[in-house]
Amino acid sequence: MKRKLLLFALLISVIAKGQDNGAFTTGEWFKFRIHYGLVTAGYATLELKEATKNNKKVHYAVGYGYTTGMTKMFFKVEDHYQSFFDKATTKPYQFLRKIDEGGYTKNQEGFFNQDKNSVFIKDYKNNTEKTFNVTEDIQDIVSSFYYLRNHPNINKLKVGEAIMIDMFFDDEIVKFKLKFIGRETIKTTFGKVKTMVFRPLVQSGRVFKEEESLTVWISDDENKMPLRIKASLAVGSLKADLESFKGLQNPFMVIPD
Repeated sequence: MKRKLLLFALLISVIAKGQDNGAFTTGEWFKFRIHYGLVTAGYATLELKEATKNNKKVHYAVGYGYTTGMTKMFFKVEDHYQSFFDKATTKPYQFLRKIDEGGYTKNQEGFFNQDKNSVFIKDYKNNTEKTFNVTEDIQDIVSSFYYLRNHPNINKLKVGEAIMIDMFFDDEIVKFKLKFIGRETIKTTFGKVKTMVFRPLVQSGRVFKEEESLTVWISDDENKMPLRIKASLAVGSLKADLESFKGLQNPFMVIPD
């Protein structure tokens, strides 16, 4: 049961990873239904807005995930994620992570100094402040999602190849790998869609473990929008399916019947 709960929290986080002429633009909005089979466990939304940082227009991503119904009674999740990142480079300026996952809570805000390759973390729960050294191309957990969608090599990957990035998560740099599994046509709420299939892997010993079977399906078009996320369990699977969307940068390609 504990493993299932951790995987649910993982799905909330994953939902919650440019340029305006790329895979996305201001106004994009996604809503996902998270479920065990036919039973709805919760929902997650992710919206891309615009904000101003240092007199500069930047992307402002807002993610929210929560449990519903019986799942909420047994395991309440209410997660808030925010990220401010550069429109041209996708480098993050600031992030917010305020989560409550079955009583496990965090309330942190991070401020990146791109000139000094550092991030200043305010921990509101523990009333602490600390500065960490980071790599030049560091991403936060939300900006990673957008960075990967516009990655220059994403359409060039062969089966088995991967994209590797540095992600700042839980006060340290995590080596995040996105492995390309192949292509597949899947049935969605919107019809049949051609997809690229990936498996996110993070160094073992983290909440995200390499042995956990997490699979992501993204549209095989210019949007590279997430359509399905699946965590395989000992019995069945936990899924997040895109339920509705708006504000896409590019046409959404659906295979006609």
